[in-house]
Amino acid sequence: METETIFILLFVVATIVAIAVQRLAIPYLVGLVLTGIALGLFHIFEAPHLTKQLLFNVFLPGLIFEAAFHIEFKQFRRNHIAIFSLALPGVAAAIALTALILTPFANMLQFVQGFTWKHALVFGALISATDPIAVVAMFRNLGVPKRLAVLLDCESLLNDGTAIVFFTLSIAFVTGSVVTAGGLALDFIKIVGIGALIGTGIGLTVSQVIKRVDDPMIEIMLTTIAAYGSFLAAEHFFYSGVIACVSAGMICGNYGARVGMSPSTRIAVESFWEYVTFALNSIVFLLIGLSVHFQALLTSWQAILIAYIVVTLSRALVIFGASSILLKTRERIPWKWSVILTWGGLRGALPMVLVLSLPKNFPHQELLVSMTFGVVILSILVHGLTMSPLLRWLGIVHKHQHLK
Repeated sequence: METETIFILLFVVATIVAIAVQRLAIPYLVGLVLTGIALGLFHIFEAPHLTKQLLFNVFLPGLIFEAAFHIEFKQFRRNHIAIFSLALPGVAAAIALTALILTPFANMLQFVQGFTWKHALVFGALISATDPIAVVAMFRNLGVPKRLAVLLDCESLLNDGTAIVFFTLSIAFVTGSVVTAGGLALDFIKIVGIGALIGTGIGLTVSQVIKRVDDPMIEIMLTTIAAYGSFLAAEHFFYSGVIACVSAGMICGNYGARVGMSPSTRIAVESFWEYVTFALNSIVFLLIGLSVHFQALLTSWQAILIAYIVVTLSRALVIFGASSILLKTRERIPWKWSVILTWGGLRGALPMVLVLSLPKNFPHQELLVSMTFGVVILSILVHGLTMSPLLRWLGIVHKHQHLK
């Protein structure tokens, strides 16, 4: 079957799921994953594989830019300490905790022979990416408090960028390419910092052009250039494409849109990106479901369950630890919000493509793939299905609000 036909079929399936979930009490994205799993089990058609190239070149730039476009500088500044605490040292701490807790369990339960803290470190780095594809879409229509949504959105977006960098550096450390803490820290600062500079430069350039034109179609095209251009430019020079895209999106949303777009043009631009996000989310979550191989997951069910518990526990320790540190500051996080931030750390397509990018001769590669896929599926299904009831139980949203 031709690729074009497959994508049309995927859109048809996504449309049917979107209509069906309006009558069912399940989130749209969870419905897509379940449908993708069912399609994969029955081998109805051969879908394209969810590769790093496909995710980085097609899905991530559009999804990240749209989310960053709606983040207000004012809200970001008010919460910058909490956001950076969770997205930088918080990610590093979650990776370390995952490796520290997982290693003795892996050896005690004998997942495989020779599973060391280095392998657990790589797993902790790749699974630490709380995917904005999952998180941002899920919270869009929940009616959560503005500040909670900002914390979750910003942490998730920056988290993706830092997680990718930590994953790259962990591979370099394990393989012996970079062996000193100073070298790792310098590489991290360079990859993230220059990525932010590239995104800021492209965002400012596009915003200046937007100021000088008054045509909705041209301005939509310019934002598309900012989204994909910033991501691809940074990645081309081996810097953080995610951080570059976040920077470009925030500049275009807060500066370019404010000084250069008429009200009608801004509505057109936001409507365009809203559809792009809906379409990309639809395809990527179907592909997540289609990528699952149940036999491999069932074989490694014990390792997957332990990994899921360890990953969730590590995130909880980081979130509540950061909340305790911020308790006496103006950026304090209520404990109920800490629960939601912990439970909102869904994993999505990014950890899956990162683990698939491991070299085939990497030790325990098959186990790491099974653990990652299993944690992603459990994360989406368990957290996705329980998030709305949890928010209502904690009194954060009203009972009549629900996931769309």
